[in-house]
Amino acid sequence: MAIDYHHLKNRAFAPVHQHYTERDTMLYALSLGLGNDPLDAAALPFVYEGLAGGLRALPTQAVVLGYPGFWAREPDTGIDWVKLLHGEQRVRWHQPLPASCAVVGKSRITHLIDKGEGKGAILITERRLETQAGELLATQQQVTFLRGDGGYSQREGGQPSDAPLPALQPTPQDRAPDFSDTQAIRPEAALLYRLMGDYNPLHADPAVAAKAGFARPILHGLASYGLVARALLRQCAGGDPARLKALDIRFASPVYPGETLVTEIWRLPGQPGHFQLRARVAERDIVVLSHGYAELA
Repeated sequence: MAIDYHHLKNRAFAPVHQHYTERDTMLYALSLGLGNDPLDAAALPFVYEGLAGGLRALPTQAVVLGYPGFWAREPDTGIDWVKLLHGEQRVRWHQPLPASCAVVGKSRITHLIDKGEGKGAILITERRLETQAGELLATQQQVTFLRGDGGYSQREGGQPSDAPLPALQPTPQDRAPDFSDTQAIRPEAALLYRLMGDYNPLHADPAVAAKAGFARPILHGLASYGLVARALLRQCAGGDPARLKALDIRFASPVYPGETLVTEIWRLPGQPGHFQLRARVAERDIVVLSHGYAELA
Protein backbone atom coordinates (compact mmCIF):
# COMPACT_ATOMS: atom_id res chain seq x y z
CA MET A 1 0.00 0.00 0.00
CA ALA A 2 1.45 3.36 -1.06
CA ILE A 3 1.12 6.51 0.99
CA ASP A 4 -1.62 8.97 0.10
CA TYR A 5 -0.89 12.68 0.67
CA HIS A 6 -4.46 13.72 1.51
CA HIS A 7 -5.10 10.73 3.75
CA LEU A 8 -1.98 11.42 5.81
CA LYS A 9 -2.39 15.19 5.99
CA ASN A 10 -5.99 14.77 7.20
CA ARG A 11 -5.18 12.04 9.70
CA ALA A 12 -6.89 12.71 13.03
CA PHE A 13 -4.93 12.20 16.24
CA ALA A 14 -6.84 11.85 19.48
CA PRO A 15 -5.47 14.14 22.20
CA VAL A 16 -3.17 12.23 24.54
CA HIS A 17 -3.88 13.01 28.18
CA GLN A 18 -1.12 12.22 30.64
CA HIS A 19 -0.46 12.97 34.28
CA TYR A 20 3.23 12.75 35.11
CA THR A 21 4.49 12.85 38.67
CA GLU A 22 7.68 13.92 40.42
CA ARG A 23 8.73 10.27 40.31
CA ASP A 24 8.49 10.33 36.49
CA THR A 25 10.54 13.53 36.40
CA MET A 26 13.28 12.02 38.55
CA LEU A 27 13.31 8.82 36.48
CA TYR A 28 13.71 10.85 33.28
CA ALA A 29 16.71 12.70 34.73
CA LEU A 30 18.25 9.47 35.98
CA SER A 31 17.87 7.91 32.51
CA LEU A 32 20.09 10.72 31.16
CA GLY A 33 22.78 10.06 33.74
CA LEU A 34 22.03 12.75 36.30
CA GLY A 35 22.95 11.30 39.67
CA ASN A 36 25.94 9.32 38.35
CA ASP A 37 28.00 11.34 40.81
CA PRO A 38 26.14 11.43 44.14
CA LEU A 39 28.16 14.52 45.15
CA ASP A 40 27.20 16.53 42.06
CA ALA A 41 25.22 19.39 43.60
CA ALA A 42 24.15 20.70 40.17
CA ALA A 43 22.33 17.43 39.37
CA LEU A 44 20.57 17.05 42.70
CA PRO A 45 17.60 19.42 42.00
CA PHE A 46 16.57 17.12 39.12
CA VAL A 47 16.72 13.82 41.02
CA TYR A 48 15.85 14.74 44.62
CA GLU A 49 12.67 16.38 45.85
CA GLY A 50 13.94 17.35 49.29
CA LEU A 51 15.78 20.58 48.49
CA ALA A 52 14.44 23.97 49.51
CA GLY A 53 13.70 24.98 45.91
CA GLY A 54 11.83 21.76 45.19
CA LEU A 55 12.27 19.35 42.28
CA ARG A 56 12.98 20.77 38.80
CA ALA A 57 12.22 19.16 35.44
CA LEU A 58 14.65 19.00 32.55
CA PRO A 59 13.02 20.82 29.61
CA THR A 60 13.62 17.94 27.19
CA GLN A 61 11.27 15.75 29.21
CA ALA A 62 8.64 17.39 27.00
CA VAL A 63 9.60 15.05 24.14
CA VAL A 64 8.31 11.98 26.03
CA LEU A 65 5.01 13.56 27.14
CA GLY A 66 1.72 13.41 25.24
CA TYR A 67 3.28 11.05 22.70
CA PRO A 68 0.70 9.47 20.33
CA GLY A 69 2.64 6.21 19.95
CA PHE A 70 4.15 4.56 16.90
CA TRP A 71 1.14 5.33 14.73
CA ALA A 72 3.15 5.07 11.46
CA ARG A 73 3.06 1.28 11.90
CA GLU A 74 -0.72 1.20 11.46
CA PRO A 75 -1.70 -0.37 8.08
CA ASP A 76 -3.91 2.50 6.85
CA THR A 77 -0.95 4.92 6.73
CA GLY A 78 0.65 3.14 3.79
CA ILE A 79 4.06 3.99 5.26
CA ASP A 80 6.90 1.50 4.83
CA TRP A 81 7.59 1.83 8.56
CA VAL A 82 10.51 -0.64 8.57
CA LYS A 83 12.52 1.94 6.58
CA LEU A 84 11.45 4.90 8.71
CA LEU A 85 14.15 7.04 10.38
CA HIS A 86 13.85 9.85 12.91
CA GLY A 87 15.79 12.55 11.08
CA GLU A 88 15.47 15.73 13.16
CA GLN A 89 13.87 17.03 16.34
CA ARG A 90 12.93 20.71 16.76
CA VAL A 91 11.40 22.06 19.99
CA ARG A 92 10.30 25.49 21.21
CA TRP A 93 9.60 25.96 24.94
CA HIS A 94 7.03 28.57 25.91
CA GLN A 95 7.41 28.21 29.67
CA PRO A 96 9.33 25.99 32.09
CA LEU A 97 8.12 22.42 32.43
CA PRO A 98 6.57 21.75 35.87
CA ALA A 99 7.99 18.91 37.99
CA SER A 100 4.55 17.28 37.91
CA CYS A 101 1.53 18.17 35.82
CA ALA A 102 -1.53 16.93 33.97
CA VAL A 103 -0.81 17.56 30.29
CA VAL A 104 -2.32 16.90 26.89
CA GLY A 105 -0.45 16.26 23.66
CA LYS A 106 -2.11 17.44 20.45
CA SER A 107 -0.51 16.08 17.27
CA ARG A 108 -1.01 16.79 13.59
CA ILE A 109 0.87 16.20 10.35
CA THR A 110 2.00 19.53 8.91
CA HIS A 111 4.23 18.56 5.95
CA LEU A 112 4.65 15.68 3.52
CA ILE A 113 7.51 16.24 1.10
CA ASP A 114 8.38 13.97 -1.83
CA LYS A 115 12.12 13.68 -2.50
CA GLY A 116 11.60 11.50 -5.59
CA GLU A 117 11.55 7.84 -6.56
CA GLY A 118 14.24 5.96 -4.67
CA LYS A 119 15.06 9.06 -2.58
CA GLY A 120 12.35 8.82 0.05
CA ALA A 121 9.89 11.31 1.50
CA ILE A 122 9.88 13.62 4.52
CA LEU A 123 7.04 13.59 7.05
CA ILE A 124 6.80 16.36 9.66
CA THR A 125 4.59 15.97 12.70
CA GLU A 126 3.83 18.79 15.12
CA ARG A 127 2.97 18.12 18.76
CA ARG A 128 1.70 20.85 21.05
CA LEU A 129 2.14 20.03 24.73
CA GLU A 130 -0.37 21.88 26.87
CA THR A 131 -1.56 21.82 30.46
CA GLN A 132 -5.11 20.57 31.00
CA ALA A 133 -6.04 24.26 31.45
CA GLY A 134 -4.79 25.00 27.93
CA GLU A 135 -1.46 26.70 28.72
CA LEU A 136 1.09 25.95 26.01
CA LEU A 137 4.28 24.41 27.41
CA ALA A 138 6.16 23.34 24.27
CA THR A 139 5.76 22.99 20.51
CA GLN A 140 7.63 20.12 18.89
CA GLN A 141 8.36 19.20 15.28
CA GLN A 142 9.49 15.68 14.52
CA VAL A 143 11.07 15.29 11.09
CA THR A 144 10.84 11.71 9.87
CA PHE A 145 12.59 10.30 6.80
CA LEU A 146 10.40 7.77 4.98
CA ARG A 147 13.13 5.99 3.05
CA GLY A 148 10.76 3.62 1.27
CA ASP A 149 8.06 6.07 0.19
CA GLY A 150 9.66 8.44 -2.32
CA GLY A 151 8.07 9.19 -5.69
CA TYR A 152 4.46 9.18 -4.49
CA SER A 153 3.73 12.57 -6.12
CA GLN A 154 5.01 11.39 -9.52
CA ARG A 155 2.79 8.34 -9.83
CA GLU A 156 -0.43 8.13 -11.81
CA GLY A 157 -2.95 10.71 -10.67
CA GLY A 158 -0.30 12.89 -9.02
CA GLN A 159 -0.37 14.18 -5.47
CA PRO A 160 0.92 17.34 -3.81
CA SER A 161 4.31 17.74 -2.17
CA ASP A 162 4.79 20.44 0.48
CA ALA A 163 7.64 22.93 0.66
CA PRO A 164 10.35 21.86 3.13
CA LEU A 165 11.14 23.52 6.43
CA PRO A 166 14.06 25.97 6.50
CA ALA A 167 17.20 23.84 6.53
CA LEU A 168 19.30 23.50 9.66
CA GLN A 169 22.79 24.92 9.19
CA PRO A 170 26.06 22.99 9.68
CA THR A 171 28.36 24.03 12.50
CA PRO A 172 31.35 26.29 11.68
CA GLN A 173 34.34 24.68 10.02
CA ASP A 174 36.67 27.69 10.25
CA ARG A 175 36.98 27.99 14.04
CA ALA A 176 37.10 25.86 17.16
CA PRO A 177 34.01 25.59 19.36
CA ASP A 178 33.57 28.12 22.15
CA PHE A 179 32.51 25.41 24.60
CA SER A 180 33.06 21.66 24.83
CA ASP A 181 31.30 19.27 27.19
CA THR A 182 32.17 15.62 27.80
CA GLN A 183 29.79 13.16 29.42
CA ALA A 184 29.93 9.40 29.84
CA ILE A 185 26.80 7.51 28.81
CA ARG A 186 25.80 4.82 31.26
CA PRO A 187 25.97 1.24 29.88
CA GLU A 188 22.34 0.67 30.92
CA ALA A 189 21.15 4.05 29.56
CA ALA A 190 18.93 2.61 26.81
CA LEU A 191 17.27 0.19 29.23
CA LEU A 192 16.47 3.10 31.53
CA TYR A 193 15.36 5.48 28.78
CA ARG A 194 12.94 2.94 27.26
CA LEU A 195 10.91 3.28 30.47
CA MET A 196 9.95 6.73 29.17
CA GLY A 197 7.62 4.93 26.74
CA ASP A 198 9.66 3.85 23.69
CA TYR A 199 9.83 0.07 23.98
CA ASN A 200 11.37 -0.62 20.58
CA PRO A 201 13.43 -3.82 21.13
CA LEU A 202 16.22 -2.30 19.03
CA HIS A 203 17.25 -0.52 22.24
CA ALA A 204 17.20 -3.60 24.47
CA ASP A 205 17.56 -6.91 22.60
CA PRO A 206 21.02 -7.72 21.14
CA ALA A 207 19.45 -10.18 18.67
CA VAL A 208 17.11 -7.52 17.28
CA ALA A 209 19.95 -5.01 17.09
CA ALA A 210 22.10 -7.52 15.18
CA LYS A 211 19.33 -8.10 12.62
CA ALA A 212 19.19 -4.34 12.10
CA GLY A 213 22.95 -4.26 11.45
CA PHE A 214 24.16 -2.94 14.80
CA ALA A 215 26.85 -4.42 17.02
CA ARG A 216 24.61 -4.05 20.09
CA PRO A 217 21.45 -2.21 21.16
CA ILE A 218 21.60 1.50 20.35
CA LEU A 219 20.59 4.50 22.42
CA HIS A 220 17.33 6.28 21.60
CA GLY A 221 17.87 9.36 19.47
CA LEU A 222 15.79 11.44 21.87
CA ALA A 223 18.00 10.31 24.74
CA SER A 224 20.99 11.73 22.83
CA TYR A 225 18.91 14.89 22.31
CA GLY A 226 18.42 15.17 26.06
CA LEU A 227 22.12 14.67 26.71
CA VAL A 228 23.03 17.48 24.30
CA ALA A 229 20.51 19.81 25.99
CA ARG A 230 22.00 18.96 29.36
CA ALA A 231 25.49 19.79 28.06
CA LEU A 232 24.25 23.11 26.67
CA LEU A 233 22.61 24.10 29.96
CA ARG A 234 25.69 23.12 31.93
CA GLN A 235 28.12 25.03 29.73
CA CYS A 236 26.10 28.10 28.75
CA ALA A 237 23.16 28.57 31.13
CA GLY A 238 24.48 27.85 34.61
CA GLY A 239 22.41 24.67 34.62
CA ASP A 240 19.13 26.63 34.67
CA PRO A 241 16.47 24.63 32.74
CA ALA A 242 14.17 27.66 32.46
CA ARG A 243 16.62 29.38 30.11
CA LEU A 244 16.25 26.87 27.24
CA LYS A 245 13.90 28.31 24.62
CA ALA A 246 14.72 26.33 21.47
CA LEU A 247 16.76 23.29 20.44
CA ASP A 248 16.94 21.78 16.94
CA ILE A 249 19.16 18.85 16.04
CA ARG A 250 19.75 16.36 13.22
CA PHE A 251 20.38 12.71 14.05
CA ALA A 252 23.47 11.80 12.03
CA SER A 253 24.56 8.41 13.39
CA PRO A 254 23.59 5.95 16.16
CA VAL A 255 25.01 6.20 19.67
CA TYR A 256 25.81 3.16 21.79
CA PRO A 257 25.30 3.08 25.56
CA GLY A 258 28.65 3.11 27.36
CA GLU A 259 30.23 5.56 24.91
CA THR A 260 31.43 9.09 25.66
CA LEU A 261 29.50 12.00 24.15
CA VAL A 262 31.39 15.21 23.39
CA THR A 263 29.13 18.21 22.72
CA GLU A 264 30.74 21.13 20.88
CA ILE A 265 29.05 24.55 21.02
CA TRP A 266 29.63 27.73 19.02
CA ARG A 267 28.26 31.20 19.80
CA LEU A 268 26.47 32.82 16.87
CA PRO A 269 28.29 36.13 16.27
CA GLY A 270 26.17 39.19 16.96
CA GLN A 271 23.27 37.09 18.33
CA PRO A 272 23.50 36.82 22.13
CA GLY A 273 21.85 33.69 23.45
CA HIS A 274 21.98 31.90 20.09
CA PHE A 275 24.26 28.91 19.48
CA GLN A 276 25.17 26.19 17.00
CA LEU A 277 26.19 22.76 18.21
CA ARG A 278 26.99 19.20 17.36
CA ALA A 279 27.94 16.05 19.26
CA ARG A 280 30.41 13.30 18.52
CA VAL A 281 31.34 9.99 20.12
CA ALA A 282 34.90 10.17 21.43
CA GLU A 283 35.69 6.47 21.07
CA ARG A 284 34.80 6.34 17.36
CA ASP A 285 35.48 10.02 16.58
CA ILE A 286 32.24 10.25 14.62
CA VAL A 287 29.61 13.00 14.60
CA VAL A 288 26.33 11.55 15.85
CA LEU A 289 24.21 14.71 16.18
CA SER A 290 24.74 17.57 13.74
CA HIS A 291 23.32 20.88 12.42
CA GLY A 292 22.29 21.90 15.94
CA TYR A 293 20.74 25.24 16.82
CA ALA A 294 19.81 26.48 20.30
CA GLU A 295 18.40 29.59 21.89
CA LEU A 296 18.82 30.53 25.56
CA ALA A 297 17.08 33.33 27.44
